Formats: sequence, structure tokens, C-alpha cells
Amino acid sequence: MSHRLTVTLLSVALLAACQSSPTAQHSPEAEAAAAAAGASLANQAADAARTEQATLDSVVVTGNRLRREQAKAIMPAGHAYAPPPPPAPVMAMEYRVAHAAIAPPATPVNTEKYAGRDDNPVRRTLDEPVSTFSVDVDTGSYSNVRRMLREGQRPPADAVRAEEFINYFRYGHAAPADRSRPFNVTTELAPAPWNAKRQLLMVGIKGYDVPKATLPPANLVFLLDTSGSMESPDKLPLLKQSFAQLVPQLRAQDRVSIVVYAGSAGLVLPPTPGDRHDEILAALDRLQAGGSTNGGDGIRLAYAMAKQAFVKEGVNRVILATDGDFNVGTVSQDALETMVADQRTSGIALTTLGFGTGNYNDALAEKLADVGDGNHAYIDTLQEGRKVLVDEMQSTLLTIARDVKIQVEFNPAVVSEYRLIGYENRVLANEDFANDKVDAGDIGAGHEVTALYEITSVDSGAERLPALRYGGKQLATGASTNEVAHVRLRYKLPGQDSSRLIETPIASTSLTTRPSNAFRFASAVAAYADLLRGGQRIDGWSWNDVARTARGAAGRDPHGLKAEFIGMIDQAHRLVAVQNDAPAIAGD
Repeated sequence: MSHRLTVTLLSVALLAACQSSPTAQHSPEAEAAAAAAGASLANQAADAARTEQATLDSVVVTGNRLRREQAKAIMPAGHAYAPPPPPAPVMAMEYRVAHAAIAPPATPVNTEKYAGRDDNPVRRTLDEPVSTFSVDVDTGSYSNVRRMLREGQRPPADAVRAEEFINYFRYGHAAPADRSRPFNVTTELAPAPWNAKRQLLMVGIKGYDVPKATLPPANLVFLLDTSGSMESPDKLPLLKQSFAQLVPQLRAQDRVSIVVYAGSAGLVLPPTPGDRHDEILAALDRLQAGGSTNGGDGIRLAYAMAKQAFVKEGVNRVILATDGDFNVGTVSQDALETMVADQRTSGIALTTLGFGTGNYNDALAEKLADVGDGNHAYIDTLQEGRKVLVDEMQSTLLTIARDVKIQVEFNPAVVSEYRLIGYENRVLANEDFANDKVDAGDIGAGHEVTALYEITSVDSGAERLPALRYGGKQLATGASTNEVAHVRLRYKLPGQDSSRLIETPIASTSLTTRPSNAFRFASAVAAYADLLRGGQRIDGWSWNDVARTARGAAGRDPHGLKAEFIGMIDQAHRLVAVQNDAPAIAGD
């Protein structure tokens, strides 16, 4: 090493001496001396290299030398070895690196899936006086759209489900006086805020509540997606933090299992008493993302664990948390729905929780919860995780009424037209109302369900449908105008196969010009959803009208959810305005 250093220093000194005098650079004598000195230094370097080679036990082969030796080994006989071309100049290499560093990253492909849907049409009461639908307690559409708005993205219209926007909020519907009936039904009728010539009918359902301590034993299986697509902070890390908030609520009589699925499904935690909080939290903490998404195998294993720890007269539920990217194993949505529906009949329900962006499969998550007698929510923040998994868990766990169906018969002597706001994928055939074989939504302890109808009175001049040439069906002589409509509900108590009926008439005299705050806030939320879908149903009511109505009707807001909604109205308005004002592109 000392010889190499000496030679290097001499070379540097000689080069510096040659460059120090312009005259010396062009002197023949100087050039000859420099050449002789260079030859002498080269000979010294070669001697030093041979000496060093002889004294070393091993030689580190550089990349260039290794490539030269490999080339010689494969070179055909009689061919001289040609050394590789010299490396590119340093400046050229730096130029390429700099360009690579500033190149924009590839835009990720958005593969989120939403089921296509059209708004419920206006119905002519003379032709179709009866409207029937299943209740829905899902809220995932609202929080998912909220996530998009926060990210500066206008949500696709199919991501907006008005009933889930409305049911995200509590309106203080009156609870039943006792448990002889699982829920109470209330109605309110007032002018529609966007057109005083029409009315809104609000139907509210409130289930009886129970303290968490009195909930029956729960057998819960956490079915958690740990595939590679779950790696980002808003997916698996948020999932783990959200479920960790639920763990302290679990009791000794509860049982918890954890099943994960990626390229294959696996059991992380067998059925474990719920009071072993540290053990459950440690199992959650160990989860890591990686692999593809074998959702079918995961669901099968989760139901197997639920059956193993089945609690008779208790709560048996699989809680599926995923971004919905099922791409390995049982990938057919029909096959997954059939599997979940079959397990529902054995007393094991399915709740689905959505996470993340980019590949979120909303359509599948919502449908699986529907056929699994469960509910669907979307978790975009840790606060939402607490709302869903802690504050509302008793509603999720304890079902107090099954297969709840609502049927409203409008009086054609009073109502000319009506339109159900939302619930498009919950509409039932009228004959299914009394058919106890037809599945419908469930209501949990403390749940609220709110539905809105927009109705048009006879001779109001606000009809949307054109008048019929021949007058349509004729009313019976002497038809009463004392009632606007008649509301019927059917439900089954848990464990029973026959439904029970509740009926509530709506008197014409119930129309009020001073609606409650709950009514006004619900109408603002419905209009907000309509504006996000294009604003075709609210007669020119503006974003400012929605904000003003919501602010004036917020009332009690212990968790700040209504204030958050009011704050999002302006953000949504700006995004819609920007998109609507964008110039048209030829060929679009």
C-alpha cells in the first residue's frame, strides 16, 4: 500500500508541475522529460503491484476485473480480448441521476368500485300508491365521501347513498316506552325546504337501548385483511389502532378470534377470553401487510372459528376489515355472497368495515354486509374507528329486530306524487312486505333509522309528472282526505320466524309549518347528498341554502359531527364548482 501511495503522489506532483507553466507545456525538452518520468513511474507502479500481489493471501477482485476474467473465460480461441468501453463521463452520469430524481412518480391507478344506481323516480300515486323498502343502518357512504372531500377529490356519484348520509347522524327520535316492542315509530310532515308547494315526510325508528354491561356474551371473529395492498397508513396501521380501542371494552364472558388473510389465510389468535386484553393487543400488534388477497379462504376460516366458539343465546359475529381488494381464491362476488348468506342462517352475522383508498371495493363490502345480516361502515380516521367500534358497538352486536321492512301507502285523494329519497338498493316488491321468507335489514340496540319522502299534494301545481290525457285511474267516490298516508312496519324478534306488524296513520292535520331541528337538519343532509350527485332533485336549492339550514338546525352536537358536516359543505361546493367549470375537451 505504501508503494501505491508513493506512486500516486509522484503522479500528482508531476502533473501539477507540467501545468504550472504554459511555456513548459510546449517545450520539446519538457515533453521528453515528462514522458521519461511517466515511464519511470509506470515501471515503479507495476513493480509495486507485483510485490503487493505476492505478499497478499487473498485478492479482492473488482467488478471490472471480474468482468474481464469472465469475458476471457468465454472468449473463443483465437480471439483477442477487447476491453470494455470506458465509463461515461462523470458529468453525464450526474445528469442522468438528476433527471431520475426529479421525474414525477407514476400516478397510481384508482380501481375503487361502486355499484351503479339511479335515484328513485317520482311515482304517480294513482298508479303506485304503495312504497316498500328494507331498513338500512349502514353509514359507510358518508365517511368514505368525507375522506374524498378532505383529499380534494369530488366523489363519483355512485359513491353517494343518500340514506347512509342521513343515517350517519342522530336525530333524537323517541325511544319505546318499554321492551314490549323493540322500537318506536315517529313521523313528521312539513313543507319541503327547497319547494314550499311540496312536503317532506320523515319516518323515524328508534330501537330500545341497553347498557354495554348487560349485553349478552359475544363471540367475535376479527377477519383482517393483511395483504400487500393494506400497507399504507390509512389501511392496516389505522385498522390496528381502531380495533385496539375496542379491546378494553371486551369482558371475560366474550370470546375473540383473529383470522388474517393475504396469499393464504391464517389463524393469529384462537378463541380467547375477552378479558385477556394484553394477549389480544399483542396479536393485533404483530400483524404486517404482504401478499395478495385470498378473501375467500379467509372468510371460510373465520366462520369455522365462529362455529367453534359459538355462543347459544349470545352474539356471534364476524367483523371483516378490508380495502375490499379480493384478487385470489374465491373471487366471484356471487360465490362470496352465497357463502355469507348460507352462514347467516346458522346464526353468525357479518359486519364489514372499509379502509383505505385507491382500490376500495365499496360495492362488495356493502353487499356482503347486506346478505350477512350485518352493517357496513367505512373508517377514515381514528375518531371514526372509535365511533364505530366503541360508541356504537352495542348497536352492532345486539340485534333487537330482524328483517325490518317499511311500507307506506299514500292516499291518492291527498297525494298526487311521491319520491323516496335514497334506499335505491333496498327497495322491495310490495308483495314481499308480508312474505317472511324475504330477507331485510336488522336493527340493533339503540339504533336509529330515518327515511324521507318528498310528496306533492293534489292540485298544488308542483307536480313533476305530466298530466295524463285520459285522467288515469279514478278515485273511489267520497275518498277521505283526513289521512296523508299509512305507515306499516314488519319485523321479527330474534330467534322467531314469524313477523309482527306495527301500523301508524299520518293525519292531514299533522302538517306543520314549524318543523323540528331534526327534520330541518335531515333535509339539509338529503339536499347535500343530492348536490353531490348533480343537484337534479332539489329545485335549485343552493349550497348556501344547505349550509344555512344545517347551521340553524344543528342543535345538540356532543361529538362535533354536525359541525364537521357544516364545515365540509363549503369544501364540497368548491370541488363541484371547479369540476363543473372545467373546459370541455374535444371528443369527450
